[in-house]
Amino acid sequence: MTEPADHPLVTAVKPLVDAMGAELLAPEQATTEDVLLTWEGADVIAVRLPQLSESLDHILSAMERRHGMPLAELDRKAKQGVVRTLEARGAFSVRHGVETVAGALGVSRFTVYNYLNRDNAAKGE
Repeated sequence: MTEPADHPLVTAVKPLVDAMGAELLAPEQATTEDVLLTWEGADVIAVRLPQLSESLDHILSAMERRHGMPLAELDRKAKQGVVRTLEARGAFSVRHGVETVAGALGVSRFTVYNYLNRDNAAKGE
C-alpha cells in the first residue's frame, strides 16, 4: 500500500483501523464500499472495513491477547465476562456468532446461551 504513513490523519486513525481489523488503502484503490478520508479537501487514505464475520474473529484474537492465553483456558467466570463483552459488541448478531464464540471458548452453544440468559435474567430483562 502507498498510504502517506507520516500524514497526521493516517497517524490518528491507524490505531482505530487496526483495532477494527480494517485495512488502509491508497485513495485510488477505494471502491464505493470503502470509506474515503480527506484532509483539507484532499483525499488522503481509504479504509476498507472488514466483513462482520472477520470482525468477530479479530475481536476474539484481541481478547486472547488481552487475557494472555487462549479463551478456552479461561475459568468459567472469565468466560462469562467474555460473553458479556461480546454481546455488548454485537457478536451474536453475526451469522454463526454463537457457534464461533462457543468454539473459541471451548464450550457448547448451549453453554453460551446459558451465559447470555443468566446475564439477561440478572439485568431483569
